Amino acid sequence: MKWLGVLSLVALSECLVRIPLTKVKSIRENLRENDTLRDYLEKYPFNPARFLSKYHQHREVALEPMKNYLDMVYVGIITIGTPPQEFRVILDTGSADLWVPSTYCNSMPCGGHHIFKPQLSSTFQTSGRHMNIAYGSGQISGHVGYDTVRIGGLVDENQALGLSRKVHGNFMDFSVFDGILGLGYPGLAIKGTTPVFDNLWEKGLLSENVFAVYLSSRRERGSVLMLGGVDPSYYVGKLNWVPVSQPLYWQVAMDRITLNGTVIACKGGCQAIIDTGTSMLTGPHTSVTNINHKIRALYSYGGEYRIHCDTIDTLPDIAFIINGISYPVPASAYTRKAHAGTCYTNFESFHSKSPETNTWILGDVFLRLYFSVFDRANNMIGLAPATASLHLTRKKLREHQGTGEDSDWFPSGHVFSPGQSIMAREEGTMIGLAWDLEVIDSFL
Repeated sequence: MKWLGVLSLVALSECLVRIPLTKVKSIRENLRENDTLRDYLEKYPFNPARFLSKYHQHREVALEPMKNYLDMVYVGIITIGTPPQEFRVILDTGSADLWVPSTYCNSMPCGGHHIFKPQLSSTFQTSGRHMNIAYGSGQISGHVGYDTVRIGGLVDENQALGLSRKVHGNFMDFSVFDGILGLGYPGLAIKGTTPVFDNLWEKGLLSENVFAVYLSSRRERGSVLMLGGVDPSYYVGKLNWVPVSQPLYWQVAMDRITLNGTVIACKGGCQAIIDTGTSMLTGPHTSVTNINHKIRALYSYGGEYRIHCDTIDTLPDIAFIINGISYPVPASAYTRKAHAGTCYTNFESFHSKSPETNTWILGDVFLRLYFSVFDRANNMIGLAPATASLHLTRKKLREHQGTGEDSDWFPSGHVFSPGQSIMAREEGTMIGLAWDLEVIDSFL
């Protein structure tokens, strides 16, 4: 990206709206702690393949986002109505609708959540339109209404939202969030409705037609959604821009996936969806099985793979090559430690015989490492190492010393030492960044 574009992003940091996100316990973690995860996974096997192929055949009523909601862990606060009623929602780039439980809901799972009471809002309007949202582990039905939505100080009047009447399946019994606010393209939304982000832009409430996501890996708080601009202090080096290959999901072309330089998946290229509403790294069954075999993980149940906790430090990075740039994911990120000292991989698979579904979903595991900018104006995604991943950078710098090998992020032949600036390339020029090993140590 040209420096003019970078400078414009710096200027935009003064105009953006920040929405704090909180990391909460996922449904998977709650199910595991209640010893009900195995039964749940067997009853509701996740298979997004049917959503990835010919998605738009029936859009009048039914919406079938590629979700199982099992691993969503970052929530933001919004309010709906006048006076405002507060809700904790997942900010989800993999869907486009806003929905919350409503007072009309007669299903037991709605009882443990904040319930929208339209009769208490002076600005609520009904539409008479029905909704039916299907996902990997259940279904929500209800109707569409309109009301004032407040997010990060912005006031979005006459916003379409789904009000649940019935919840099929028990996923909400174990969820901490109340609903979903989609940040995907309008083509994913219920027909005749406008997503929240599009409404904010069309009403002139945002300075630029972009948003960005920073997910902290170090603590419960610190994550943020940025609307209308980008804050460069949340990433290191330059943003690498990738064209959106299909403006529906935030989907890009991926070149390959490698381990120690050898292609282990996505051979010859595939598609990847950048999805804040998914925690895992999700891909075709054969590819995920092969990766788990390479890292010596053993199949457990329900698509989960166990791995010996004491081997994690010895495992190599797995690199996702996108638009010629390598985005390494270390073993500390692609594995997780559950209760009782058991470790699992963060790879999730689905079955499909269709070549159309050679698609990966890069969720929070990836996004905690790489700051992401979603540029609706130009249909581009910008990626750069997140400051949250600086604790991983020291290892990379040490491994890089004296190797003479080039890097996508650091120059070849450069030896790093405490107090010395990290250097990065920008169109063939060496550029000093305001990060050094002492600074990195402060993040540890």
